[in-house]
Amino acid sequence: MDGGAFGAGKAGGAFDPHAFLRQPHTLLRLLSWVFSIVVFGSIVNEGYVNRLDETQEHCIFNRNRNACNYGITVGVLAFLSCLLYLALDAYFPQISSVKDRKKAVLSDIGVSAFWAFLWFVGFCFLTNQWQVSKEEDNPMNEGGDAARAAITFSFFSIFTWGSLTFLAFRRLRDITFQEEYNTLFPNSPSLLP
Repeated sequence: MDGGAFGAGKAGGAFDPHAFLRQPHTLLRLLSWVFSIVVFGSIVNEGYVNRLDETQEHCIFNRNRNACNYGITVGVLAFLSCLLYLALDAYFPQISSVKDRKKAVLSDIGVSAFWAFLWFVGFCFLTNQWQVSKEEDNPMNEGGDAARAAITFSFFSIFTWGSLTFLAFRRLRDITFQEEYNTLFPNSPSLLP
């Protein structure tokens, strides 16, 4: 892939799936995607239990329905967000305008930072509710592994989304440099590979 602004070939070039999958932001986004599946899947599958004398199921996190709802909602929306930005990453080399690339990267920065924050809140909330859960609410200790998995992968998601934010900042720096270079030297070839 030669020419173009940051990591993108000339507009209209062929899509290279091997190069796409080797990019760090693609790998991190796929990892974030898997982590979100684990979080919401764990809660949906084993996040609701009942006592022996009850028929209604309650959230495993201190019987707080908001904790389960938060984990499921953030997990599903992060899953969809990952798919959206994977599609944008695949389409990114086809964007010929530096200004449009800059807009795409700025949205990636904002969304990635937002998700890192939401996962941090989710990790703190789920951990707190798990710590104050009463043993008599779940005497058979059902779903404990699923609850711990949701908490653990919420924690890991903070770092994957934070890393995506960092990589997007690097992309923005490179695109901004390319934009300034094109302004100063409009008839010269592109500097970035």
